[in-house]
Amino acid sequence: MAFTSDLWRAIGAIWASILDHPFLQALTDGSLPRDSFRFYVVQDALYLREFARALSLAAARAPEDEWIIMFNEHAAGALRVERALHESFFKEFGLAPGEVAATPLAPTNLGYTSYLLAVAYGAPFHEAMAALLPCYWIYWEVGKHLERTGSPEPLYERWIGTYASDEFGAVVRAVLEATDRIAERLGPAERRAMTRHFVTTSRYEWMFWEMGYRRESWPL
Repeated sequence: MAFTSDLWRAIGAIWASILDHPFLQALTDGSLPRDSFRFYVVQDALYLREFARALSLAAARAPEDEWIIMFNEHAAGALRVERALHESFFKEFGLAPGEVAATPLAPTNLGYTSYLLAVAYGAPFHEAMAALLPCYWIYWEVGKHLERTGSPEPLYERWIGTYASDEFGAVVRAVLEATDRIAERLGPAERRAMTRHFVTTSRYEWMFWEMGYRRESWPL
């Protein structure tokens, strides 16, 4: 059985909580306040900048040439393709790029990106891969799940379509395949370390929805 199947089982309760989160429920039925979505897409754009850095750090330590290429291409894609999506949202909200870039990271966003960068910089490549994987995989699964019903709000429907797309699915499948391939070379202790990082960043994914829903700010 593929190691990624074990990873997914390890986050069963987290995944159920993500699907039940009021942010995604309201996104689907169209009732999510636009201010909450605006807050979320700004923070997500800031997140992707740091996610791209983590991908590049992981690529530099990858043991296979194809993985060096893949993660560097994904880093570029995070800044180009998804940024284009976010910028289309920013136009809807009348936000200038400089205004977005000057926005401070919310506490959860800073915690999540700091964790990713620390693992990508200081941990073995297989651990970095596991820490990065939920951002790919959970968004794909969320997109496919929400696509079944869609959203009456065109802005939210566009967001859902991006992550449910075949193009994004192909990207995720490539990372899943790489994760299974590297796990075959590892012992139980190394796989446990991968699982620990995967579970941790999956928790951060739930926290990111919560952050957006509450429009989280610094208390002081």
